[in-house]
Amino acid sequence: MLIQRRRSKRSRTANEESDLVRRLYREHAAALLSYVVTLTGGDRHWAEDVVQETLLRAWRHAAQLTDPARSARPWLATVARRIVIDDYRSRRSRPQEMGDKALELLPGPDEFDRALSAMTISDALATLTPAHREAIVESYLAGRTIQQAAAVLGIPNGTVKSRVYYGLRALRRTLEEQGVPG
Repeated sequence: MLIQRRRSKRSRTANEESDLVRRLYREHAAALLSYVVTLTGGDRHWAEDVVQETLLRAWRHAAQLTDPARSARPWLATVARRIVIDDYRSRRSRPQEMGDKALELLPGPDEFDRALSAMTISDALATLTPAHREAIVESYLAGRTIQQAAAVLGIPNGTVKSRVYYGLRALRRTLEEQGVPG
């Protein structure tokens, strides 16, 4: 019998709390929304979220809002203002969210692969001797012929050919050690 009384009291309290929230929504939601829209700088979606959270907190604290002599609007406005402040502070403390436009600025898969390949080759070139690296850079990366590379480096054509040959062998070995397929 005692258990049934407690259950009925709980369900009656829950019904009263639900009725209270419905009444608060009917009487104060429009005014609260317009107030919160100004607090959020015109962001209506954020304001609607704040109003919803405010009414949820009103439901949780229904016992404080049942006094018929006092209006609930000041309490609701204070809670809404505090929610906006908390949201603002939490947004400032974490990195700003990026929209879809930021994704458009990211390189595509081909550009990413090219950049990754360039980094891998650059790292592998750094392992070569300076003489081999200069010969490969001048003849392959700068797009010069053997004669032009020899003129830029100030060495004979045969020396450029030899340095390119042995430099490429060393480069291939380094890339294979890094797991780059040949």
